Amino acid sequence: MSTRPAPAHGGERVARALAAHGIGHLFTLCGGHISPILVAAKAMGIAIHDTRHEATAVFAADAHARLTGLPGVAAVTAGPGLTNTLTALKNAQLAQSPVVLLGGAAPTALQGRGALQDIDQKPLVAPHVKLVKQVRRVADLGPAVEEALIASRSGVPGPTFVECPVDLLYDETLIRGWYADAAGKGTGVADRLLRWYLGRHANRMFAGSAEAYDPVGRAPAPPVAPAGAVARAAEALAGAKQPLLVLGSQCVVDSPTAEATAAAVAAMGIPVYLSGMARGLLGADHPLLRRHERRKALREADCVLLAGVPCDFRLDYGKHVRRSATLIAANRSRRDARLNRKPTIEAIGDAGRFVRDVAGAVGGRARRDEWLAALAARDAAREAAIDTQATHRGEHVNPVAFFREMDRAASADALFVADGGDFVGTAAYILHARGPLAWLDPGAFGTLGVGAGFALGAKAARPRAETWLVWGDGASGYGLAEFDTFARHGLPVIAVVGNDACWMQIAREQVKMLGDDVGTVLARTDYHAVAAGFGAEGIVVKRDDEVAPALARAKEIARAGRPVLVNVWLDRTEFREGSLSM
Repeated sequence: MSTRPAPAHGGERVARALAAHGIGHLFTLCGGHISPILVAAKAMGIAIHDTRHEATAVFAADAHARLTGLPGVAAVTAGPGLTNTLTALKNAQLAQSPVVLLGGAAPTALQGRGALQDIDQKPLVAPHVKLVKQVRRVADLGPAVEEALIASRSGVPGPTFVECPVDLLYDETLIRGWYADAAGKGTGVADRLLRWYLGRHANRMFAGSAEAYDPVGRAPAPPVAPAGAVARAAEALAGAKQPLLVLGSQCVVDSPTAEATAAAVAAMGIPVYLSGMARGLLGADHPLLRRHERRKALREADCVLLAGVPCDFRLDYGKHVRRSATLIAANRSRRDARLNRKPTIEAIGDAGRFVRDVAGAVGGRARRDEWLAALAARDAAREAAIDTQATHRGEHVNPVAFFREMDRAASADALFVADGGDFVGTAAYILHARGPLAWLDPGAFGTLGVGAGFALGAKAARPRAETWLVWGDGASGYGLAEFDTFARHGLPVIAVVGNDACWMQIAREQVKMLGDDVGTVLARTDYHAVAAGFGAEGIVVKRDDEVAPALARAKEIARAGRPVLVNVWLDRTEFREGSLSM
C-alpha cells in the first residue's frame, strides 16, 4: 500500500504520470489553463522548455521523441493554443513520431456556454492523432495520460491528445470556491437549483481524488514480423544477384537499438540507401552506404528490401522498383507496406527488428562484390561532379561549396536539423550524417517551419552534441523568434541561413513553366541582426572566402554556450534543376 499522499491537485497527477514513464522534458507555451501541469512537472524535476509558438513546442516534442525513443510531450493552452499545434501534430502523425499533446480546456461546467477560449476541440484534433482522451474527473487525469503515453508508442507510433479542463487541474478547495462564487447567494428557486447543480457537478469531478496515485511506467513491446517472413526474405536476398536495402525512419523508431541495427546491416554486406531518421545509421563513409543515383540502383536491383519505407512520392509511387524484382516490405503499418505496390514478401512488424532478424538468417551470403563496386563507382563519379560544381565562383557564395566546407567544419558528434527547400535539398546531397539519429528533417509531410522546434528538442535530448540548424531563408521566417528561446535557455544552436532572397525551389520551376516569379521573391534580410536582437550572436557571409572563418567563429561561439546565426548570401544555382515533387 502506498505511503505517498494523494496528489495535491490535478496538475500533480499529470506530472506523476509523466515522471513514472521516464519523461524528463516538457515543451510548452504557457497559459492559465495548464499552469498547474507546468508547476507540478517542474517540482518533480521535469525540465520545462517554454517557446514562442505552440507549434514549436510540438515540433520540439517530435524531435525529442525521435532521438530518445520515449514519447515527446508538449502542453498548450485551450482554444487558439491548441489550434496553433495542428500542422505540427499532422507532421508528427505522418512521420510516425510518438508525441503526447496535453491541451487545456474551459471549465467542465462552462463548456459550450461561451467561456474564454472554449471550442469543441475533439473534432479538430481527432483526425491527426491515434487517441483522444477528454477527461471529466480529477482521478482519471493520471490514467488518461498514461494511456496516451503507451498508445503513442504502440504499433505504428504517432501522436495522442489528452484534454485537461482547467477545473480538474487546480486544487479542490479553490475550484469549489470558484463554483460557489459562480452560484451566488440568491434565495430564489433558480439560484438554489444552480447551487445544487454545481455542487453535484463538483462532487462528481472530485470523486476518488483523495485516493493515492502512484503510477508505474511501462513500455509497449514492439510488434514482431512472423518468422516465415524473415526466412523468405533471407533466402530471397541470399539468392539475388543485385540485392539492395532502403532503410527509413521506422528502422530506428526504437532508438536504443539503432547501433544493433547498424551492425546487422554491415554484416549482410548489401548496399544500402538511408532516408529520414535512418540517415547516418552506418556513419559518414561506410563502404556499403550509397548516397547518389538511388533511382538507377532500384531499377537495376533484382531484390529490394524496403524497411520502414513506403512506396510514396519519394519512390515515384513504387515505380522506381522494377516490376520483375522481388520486393520485400517491412513495416509496422500494413497500409504503408502495400501503398501503391503489392510486395512479394510482406513483413508486418518493427522494421529495425526485422532487419536484425534477417541479418541473422542471411549472414554474409548476400554480398555481391561486383554489384557493390558498380554502385560505388557511380557514387564516386557523382561526388566528382559535385566537386566540380563547388569550384564555380560568382558574386556571392556557391551553396555547393558552402556545404562542402560545412561538412569539413562540423564535428564528429554533429547533429543536423534540416528545414527548407532548395538550400536543404542541396545539403542532403552533400552533408554526411555522422552517426545514427544525427539527421532530423520533417519527414513525409515536407513541412516548413520544423527547424527551431527540432533544434530545441535535439538540444534537450543531446545537450552536448554540436547542433546545426540548416535553414532556407523562407523557412527561417517561421522560427526566428525562437532565437529568444535558445538565448534564454542557453542552447548553443548553430543556425545557417541560405539567403538567396527567394523561395528558390518554387521559383525555379514556376518561372520556367509559367514565366512569372510572383509570390516567390524575398529580400536579402539581415537575419543575423534579428538573431542578435534576441540575444544570440549573428554573422553575415557574402563571399566564398568568408565561409571557413565564419563557420570556425560560429563553432567557437557555440562552444562558449551561446546560440549563433550565420547569414549566408548565396548565388543562384541550377544544382537541383527539376527537383519539384508532387
